[in-house]
Amino acid sequence: MKTDYTKLSEKEILNWLKENLTDERFSHCLGTAKCAKRLAKQFNQDENKAYIAGLLHDCAKCFETEKLVEIINEKLKVEPDEMMNYKTFHAPVSAYCANKDFGVCDDEILSAIRWHTLGKREMTDFEKIVFLADKIEPNTRDKDYSKKIKKVLREENGLNKALLICYKETIKSLVKRELKICPITIDIYNKLLTNK
Repeated sequence: MKTDYTKLSEKEILNWLKENLTDERFSHCLGTAKCAKRLAKQFNQDENKAYIAGLLHDCAKCFETEKLVEIINEKLKVEPDEMMNYKTFHAPVSAYCANKDFGVCDDEILSAIRWHTLGKREMTDFEKIVFLADKIEPNTRDKDYSKKIKKVLREENGLNKALLICYKETIKSLVKRELKICPITIDIYNKLLTNK
């Protein structure tokens, strides 16, 4: 059976992910897909689209950095700010692969995959859901952190409140590890802080 949003069946997608990701990353993708589907239901978004986005969000995560850079340079338009930290290179490449290798043509899915690491200014609810699912899925993420986010998601303006917590933690983590912080991250954090 083919999914509504890909040219491959779910079984074919899972087989590809199993072959191209580490066991932990594969487990993370399954957890993100299920979590995204649950959040989509909670926030009246398309559950099947969210599931596919969650499943494929890290499909390029285990590519060598050189391969990611090569694809970005040859096939994609990526802003210099996004190239500050190699840990985010896989996001635009995963969106590219979702389209090229899995036949995903839905702009909402591709955008959610594209922005699941850094986020972007003016994210849609669907993009926020996939972003958050990546951070709180139950298979590989910290349980206490996930619990805190899930609690906030039940509050009024929950998506934005949950995003603010994620950005606070991300910035703290980057500072602690002495890694560069993309200006987009600071901009989004400032906006969320203003609109909480």
